[in-house]
Amino acid sequence: MTDTGSVDLEALQARAVQDPAWFWEAAARDVGVRFDPPPRTVLDTSRGIEWARWFDGAGFNYVRMAVDEPAASHPDEMALVWEGEDGEVRQFTRSQLRWAVDRAARAMTALGVVRGDRVGIFLPMIPEAAIAVLAVGKLGAVYTPIFSGYGAAAVASRLVDCGAKLLVTADGFWRRGKAVDMKQVADEALAGAPSVEHCLVVRRLGTDVPWNAPRDAWWDTAVTSVPGEPLASVATDANDPFMIIYTSGTTGRPKGALHVHAGFPLKAAVDLAHSFDLQRGDSLFWFTDMGWMMGPWEVAGAPMLGATLVMYEGTPDFPGPDRLWSLVARHGVTHLGISPTAIRALMAHGTAPVRAHDLSSLRVLGSTGEPWNPDPWWWLFREVGEERLPIINYSGGTEIAGGILGCTTITPIAPCSFAGPCPGMAADVVDAGGEPLRGEVGELVIRQPWPGMTQGFWGDDDRYLDAYWRRLPGTWLHGDWARIDPDGFWYISGRSDDTIKVAGKRIGPAEVESAAVAHPDVAEALAVGVPDEVKGEALVVFVVLAPGSSEAPAEMAAAVAATVTQQLGKSLKPSAVHLVPALPKTRNGKILRRLARAAYLGLDPGDTSSLEDPATLDPIRSLGT
Repeated sequence: MTDTGSVDLEALQARAVQDPAWFWEAAARDVGVRFDPPPRTVLDTSRGIEWARWFDGAGFNYVRMAVDEPAASHPDEMALVWEGEDGEVRQFTRSQLRWAVDRAARAMTALGVVRGDRVGIFLPMIPEAAIAVLAVGKLGAVYTPIFSGYGAAAVASRLVDCGAKLLVTADGFWRRGKAVDMKQVADEALAGAPSVEHCLVVRRLGTDVPWNAPRDAWWDTAVTSVPGEPLASVATDANDPFMIIYTSGTTGRPKGALHVHAGFPLKAAVDLAHSFDLQRGDSLFWFTDMGWMMGPWEVAGAPMLGATLVMYEGTPDFPGPDRLWSLVARHGVTHLGISPTAIRALMAHGTAPVRAHDLSSLRVLGSTGEPWNPDPWWWLFREVGEERLPIINYSGGTEIAGGILGCTTITPIAPCSFAGPCPGMAADVVDAGGEPLRGEVGELVIRQPWPGMTQGFWGDDDRYLDAYWRRLPGTWLHGDWARIDPDGFWYISGRSDDTIKVAGKRIGPAEVESAAVAHPDVAEALAVGVPDEVKGEALVVFVVLAPGSSEAPAEMAAAVAATVTQQLGKSLKPSAVHLVPALPKTRNGKILRRLARAAYLGLDPGDTSSLEDPATLDPIRSLGT
């Protein structure tokens, strides 16, 4: 970071907590943000901390910084590299990316999209996903990213809620060697989304698809039928909306987090620069989907910093267990982001797939989405990072626009831990009354505003206030259990609504799962609490066995229960351990404990749209009480 007068990171962070306006003004300058015109005020809390406005009165369109200016200053630099599951590779220099974005923006304009309109983007991880996102921003319109694996009802609910005018989708994509249809899903969704006037369809598979003229148009035809001259980005205000991104809700209704140009993109760029040390000339690949926060995060943050964005369509172990490692080597990835769950799955293949490829380009390993267990953390550190690469643990959320807690490349790191709050984040761990708590598990909170903070939920201000602000007035209550140990390292124990309380003893599910996977035959675990007349809650653990395990199911369940008891104590002995073929997860590997618990108890699961494979709930449901 540019010279701030702080003697070290600790002093910088202390000043940031006391004076967030000073820090974020300096941070924006550090990552190269240029406001035109400059802001009248850096931070305005006149409506309360819940509705903080940043850089009020400033002009800023993040696409100008991410696409337009780099195309002029570094036209031949690589901006985007994509690899399909079938091996196809496409590359875009900065000038080529601008040409593609400008053409897409003109095509959207021809369909009537103007500043402030909402555009749904329901695409797989192909180049057009990033191009469409940037084109919408260039026009000053607002995009809603939609997970490529959603069913029609989930797609429709998001389009209806945001009042989308245009949907961008594809004919389909490849998933483990099989063609996955998207257009039919899109058509079913559009039948229930009357606000959508047009549908742009990208040819990925080249298959015949149902067609609704004149609503439907092919992407390639649309972008080649408009002028190719450069198109200036719309001069948006720093607080103009650029994205409405939906998170799953426990009540079945997703929440639309509203983000602005000088909010989410700025937070993404600052976190990538300060926590991950991403710089011009680096290459970032994060295994994610555009429908999850990390997709828009990388599309905004990497080009704003002059880094190359690497995208991949498929799974990390298809057609062979070395696919991820070969991709890293083939494209010279410097920054690799992956979830603990994905690492646990790759561990099962051993170290030979890793050793088969030259990973010397890697400088930084990143992870997010869920707490770590020790064994996979050490495997990533030793076998992939060769004990030379930092693992930047990173946790925040869709409404945060990035991280609350993280590590940096210049501070000590303990296994599975966070070094502390991300620079500029006034995070704390508190008890039920909001008082600071050390050495014990408490609620993770944020005491000061930051630019990436969502500007409320689309059309539902009360739900936003209820979710984060009203339990501890003036303090953002994030919903995670966290702990700060005596050495100052931070740990997240899972969502506070996932917490298990057995006979008065509170424990996070991640701690139970770490204990279960300590058994050598367990590849993955999921822990939930279920009602118990005597203990209040009883502990139930679902496990997926590692390949080659030959123990009988009853004996294996007993052995896992014994391992958990040995690790956590007799009072936390599981009441049941169940062997299942797979755990319910999102496509990017996040375990969905809420859905597993609901299936086991025969309850209404609420919103299941983030679930990659609904069939994973069937064995759990059949075991239920």
